[in-house]
Amino acid sequence: MKNIRCAIYTRKSSEEGLDQEFNSLHAQREAYLSYIASQKHEGWALLPDHYDDGGISGGTLERAGLQRLLRDVDEGLVDQIVVYKIDRLTRSLADFAKLVERLDAAEASFVSVTQSFNTSTSIGRLTLNVRMSFAQFEREVTAHAADKAATKRKLRAATKSTRAGTGKPGDNYQHGPLG
Repeated sequence: MKNIRCAIYTRKSSEEGLDQEFNSLHAQREAYLSYIASQKHEGWALLPDHYDDGGISGGTLERAGLQRLLRDVDEGLVDQIVVYKIDRLTRSLADFAKLVERLDAAEASFVSVTQSFNTSTSIGRLTLNVRMSFAQFEREVTAHAADKAATKRKLRAATKSTRAGTGKPGDNYQHGPLG
C-alpha cells in the first residue's frame, strides 16, 4: 500500500476570534485530524507542518501559508491537501483551475472533509466547477453588499450638513468668511 502524505490547510477570512485559545483554524484542524485518522487504512499519513492563513480572503492566492504549501507540493513533499471545504483553498474559479492544474502536474490532489468529490471523473470535475462558480458568486455578492453599505454611510454623512430635503444649510453649518 502506498503511503499518502497529507498536508492540512486551514484558512479564515476575518481576523475576528483568531486571538482566542481555540478558534476556527483549530476547529478545522481537529476535523482534518479525525478525517485523516479514518483514512489510515488507505495509507494516509499526516505531515507535521502547519499551513495556516488567518484573516486572509480566499479571493487571492497570495497567502503565505498557501504559497508555502504549494512549494512543498511542487517539491513532491505532499501527495494530498486536506481542506474543510473547497472554498478554504480559493473562492475564485480561475484560481481554482490554476490550483487543480498545478496539483495535477505534481501528481497531487486535494480532498474536502465536508464535501465528497471524485475529480478523476468528468462528472466529478463538472460538479466541482459548479460548486466553485457558486463560491465565486457568493464572494462577489458579499463584496457588492459591502460596497453598497459603504456608499449609504457616505451619503448619510454628506446629508448631515444640510437639512434633509430643503437644500438649506443644517444646524452645524458655519457662517462666515471662507478660509
